[in-house]
Amino acid sequence: MKPKIVQIPILPLNMVNAYLILNSQGCILVDTGFPGSETKIRKMLSRFGLSFKDINLIIITHAHVDHAGSAALLRELSGAPIVAHADDRKYFNGSARMAFCPTGFSGRAFLKTGLPLKPYVEFEPDILLSTDDTLDTSHYGVPGLLRHTTGHTAGSISLELSTHDALVGDLVASGILIGGMIRTKHAIRPPFEDNPRAVGLSLQRLLDSGTTCFFMGHGAPLGSMEVQRHAKALMMAKPQISV
Repeated sequence: MKPKIVQIPILPLNMVNAYLILNSQGCILVDTGFPGSETKIRKMLSRFGLSFKDINLIIITHAHVDHAGSAALLRELSGAPIVAHADDRKYFNGSARMAFCPTGFSGRAFLKTGLPLKPYVEFEPDILLSTDDTLDTSHYGVPGLLRHTTGHTAGSISLELSTHDALVGDLVASGILIGGMIRTKHAIRPPFEDNPRAVGLSLQRLLDSGTTCFFMGHGAPLGSMEVQRHAKALMMAKPQISV
């Protein structure tokens, strides 16, 4: 059975997404949305006759609240381990406060809403990747490779599936403003981005490894040609300033 990627709309119009990856041998959850998103995730699981207990692994692509906000509760409900990267650990466990590097007006406006600063239940990941580590997700029922793709945050990670699809968190977005809504075939920078050149290099590595379709936290999926254009532009971008 080919793994099925199911988008979970945390916010409508592709503005904020989490994902389920379904396979005959297991189910993986990629990102958990804001605090309180467990009901939306439960409803999506139930559409496929599944429950929280069918989740074998929870992947947190990075430490922003719209991706990690429900991680602790979903681990409790599912019993599944959380995997994340060591470079974002200090934000997951609350030992440091995350700085934000807005990429433009939408990032600055989003920050003023207070949503990116919303606290979530702190947690320690069960599995921590380091810079050169990879994780073979076939052990959790879905053939793929989880790897470090730094840039959006220092500890951002992406999942490359055997189908040449990749779930990349906020390495890239599509649409307008924070992502989604309209123009969703057009790659944009997400609201925040620590190191644009590092993002470009991470995207290029995914392209070089054969990824043809990119699934993101903000916006609709993008093909490789549009991501290639975006990656080249990022590698020429100026350094970001955090706030």
